Amino acid sequence: MSFANLARDARVLWQMCVHPHGGATHKDRLDSFYAGQADAYDHFRKRLLHGRQEMIDSVPTPVGGVWVDLGAGTGENAERIGERLKDVRQLYLVDLCPSLLRVARERIARHGWTNVEAVEADATQYRPATGEADVVTFSYSLTMIPDWFRVIDQALTWLKPGGMLGVLDFYTARKHPGEGSARHGRMSRLFWPAWFGSSNVFLNPDHIPYLQSRLETIQLIEAQGKVPYLPLVRAPYYRFLGRKPQS
Repeated sequence: MSFANLARDARVLWQMCVHPHGGATHKDRLDSFYAGQADAYDHFRKRLLHGRQEMIDSVPTPVGGVWVDLGAGTGENAERIGERLKDVRQLYLVDLCPSLLRVARERIARHGWTNVEAVEADATQYRPATGEADVVTFSYSLTMIPDWFRVIDQALTWLKPGGMLGVLDFYTARKHPGEGSARHGRMSRLFWPAWFGSSNVFLNPDHIPYLQSRLETIQLIEAQGKVPYLPLVRAPYYRFLGRKPQS
């Protein structure tokens, strides 16, 4: 790795682990955390946030339809959609953090996308301008939303019946998970929420059960991914794809 990349990673790690961040509102806290690392966000996170391409690839293209990426950050998922993006009528990149949305808007301008819009909004209250959507995705954003259950409920009010909802995020399993589900030891269930919580990323063992209670499960993958600069450490994450019931 080049010196420039090491310096960029050092800046991100400083912002994540050392630099004080706070604020009176959730928006303030997000911007305080990301303002100093927004330009280096994608380079570092691509080695920490595993399964993003796989999640995007698992979502059927809503040809002529609307795709909403909630907690879209810098909008990198728009690039991951690739050539399929031209078949989407509208893609909304929704986030509450101005620093990350600035990078998203620069990305839109750079690519010349006319069917992609970056929107600053609270996901728990957001509704797309089109009124409804065919696809909703959360890519490592659900753990950043304190009222995560509210944002799922809100999205389901405007996701079309039969529409697809995809989630990719860190998690810990319940102490007594359901049959066939991954099991995490006591140390994992204690360590990861504390480790991520210092960055206002709140892991929750109820993500998967709640998603499965609200949607028809199409796919569920539970896995572990490498953590940059910690070669022996693997963080647990899941990938979920569900369909909204027709009724």
